Parts: sequence; structure tokens; C-alpha cells
Amino acid sequence: MFSGSDALVLKIHRSLQTLASMPVRLGVAVSGGPDSAMLAVAASEYAKRHALDLHLLHVHHGLQQAADEWQHRVHDLAHQLMVPCHSRRVKVDTAGGKGLEAAARDARYAALCAMATQVGAGCVLLGHHQHDQAETVLLRLLRGAGPEGLAAMPAVTRRDAVLFIRPWLDVDRAAIMAAAQDYAARTGWHYVTDPTNTQDRYTRGALRERLAPALDERWPGWRERLVRHARQAAQTREVLDEVAAADLVALDYRDDDHGFDLKAWRALSPARQALVLRYWLGLQNLPMPTEARLDDLMRQLRQLHALGFDRALRVRHAEVEIACVRGRVVIHTSESSGTP
Repeated sequence: MFSGSDALVLKIHRSLQTLASMPVRLGVAVSGGPDSAMLAVAASEYAKRHALDLHLLHVHHGLQQAADEWQHRVHDLAHQLMVPCHSRRVKVDTAGGKGLEAAARDARYAALCAMATQVGAGCVLLGHHQHDQAETVLLRLLRGAGPEGLAAMPAVTRRDAVLFIRPWLDVDRAAIMAAAQDYAARTGWHYVTDPTNTQDRYTRGALRERLAPALDERWPGWRERLVRHARQAAQTREVLDEVAAADLVALDYRDDDHGFDLKAWRALSPARQALVLRYWLGLQNLPMPTEARLDDLMRQLRQLHALGFDRALRVRHAEVEIACVRGRVVIHTSESSGTP
């Protein structure tokens, strides 16, 4: 089907083959850097072979002086590939305390979802590769993430009604750079370079500039091994989710109150108590608590049942309260609980 020189295109083909149905319209997130640009080139080739409608999607963050030039460069690439290109300017809000990197990421995904929905593309390709995945595993490990976090970036994830697909998570960046240089030599179009990628005042930039060179020297294959670890962690997470889901059903979880039976929860082992609590919070789209906060919540749930004080529990978590009502652990929003 594909020749050896089409390895990057083949990765896209295999990723799309895992979906329940093949898309007829496809989006590609393109920043103008080598990774996303070559993804656009490969996706363009794939779209031609399979009669897909392809759209390039570019987010203008306004964080760099060269941002306008990057936008022009992406549109030039789209013109060269003869595919439509859509851009959206966003304002990165750092007032929420997330930090610049996280806030920019949230704004970027929101804009990509909006553009994909506007053009009717249910799937959007992202250019994350082996180096990105290995760095994500390492950063999450350093931040104390558990099995779910160490699974790093999934190959397919959903935001709103859009599927985001990462076909190149196991592709060495050297192969992408070789393709980018070859494309530049053949067409005259050249990718842009984001200076923040290597500025060590940013967390990922610090990893690339300080830690990665030392790891490359001592353990040259560390990225491949970390990516393999991410795949194994993702499999472990699936099994744990299955166990937690079964436990939650056994705890008489109900759709009407989104709560569960406290007495049944206490019959579980401590490890499964913690597991099902995390799974339950995830179902409510709530952030995961720290280990200390989770331990405190579990302690209060155990003591509460032992003492029989149903309504004594009021644990604040994010924007909600975790409470116990008539022997069931439930979540109260500000509106339902009457709290400010």
C-alpha cells in the first residue's frame, strides 16, 4: 500500500484505521514548526490518496513578535499544498493561576475545537512525536504523577465533539526533521522556529536544554524506553479503570445523585477505596486531589461511618463539596449546597 519512503504517511493511515469509522473531513493543527508542518504535508498526501477533505488549522497566540509571520508561513504552506487554511487569534489568560504554558495550551485546544467544528472536521491530527511523549512522561514523573499521568499523551483523545489524534507518538524526531529539510530543499518553503522551545525559563525548555543532553550522553535510548513505559502505563490505567468502574457499580452508584454507598465503600481494601474515589471524581470532571488530600478525605469517610454522623462531612474540593447524605457520598455544587 505504502512504500518505505512513506513511513510518516503510513503512521497516519494506521491511526485512522483504529477509529470506529473513517472521517471524510480531517483537520491538522499546524503551528508552522517542523513537526506540525510535516504532519500537514503527510496528511495532504494521505488525503489525496483517500479522497478526504483536508483543512489546516492555525492558532495565533500573540505571545511572540514573530507570530504574524508564523501565521503567514502556515497559510503559504496551505497554498502550496492546495488545501484550505483557517486561523484564529486567542488571548492567553494567565489570571487563573495555571501558568503561561498551561493557559496557552487550554486556549489552543479551545480554538482548535472551534475551528474544527466550524469546518465540520470531527478529527484533528496533532504532530506530537516520540521526543514530546518521552518528555511528558519524564515531567509527569518528576511532578509525582500516578499510573494515569504516566500514560502521558494518549494516541486518541476527545475534547468536546472533536477527536484529537496523535499518529506520530512513536516516531523519532530525526525522521521528521529529515523530512522537513528534504521538503524545504524541494519546495523552498521552510518551517519556523519557536525560541520558547529551548528557553529554560519554561519547564519543558529547561528539560530539553539541561536534562535531555545528559540523558542522551549516558542513556541514548531513554526516549524510546519512556514511550514504551507510557504505552504500558496506559494499558495499566485501562485495567484499573475497569476495576474501579465495576467497584462503583457495586457501591450502588446512581445517575440521579451521582453518589455511592458509604458502607459498601468501607468494605473495599484501602487501595481500591482510593482507586474508586479517583475514578468517581473523574466521572464528575473534577481534578484529581493530591495524595495528602485524598488520604484526608478517606480518613474522614472512615471516621464518619464509624461514628454515624451522616451530615458532618463537608469537604471542599475544587468548586464543589463532597458530602454524606443518608449514608451516600455525594457531590454538592455551590447552587445545590447553598454555599457561597
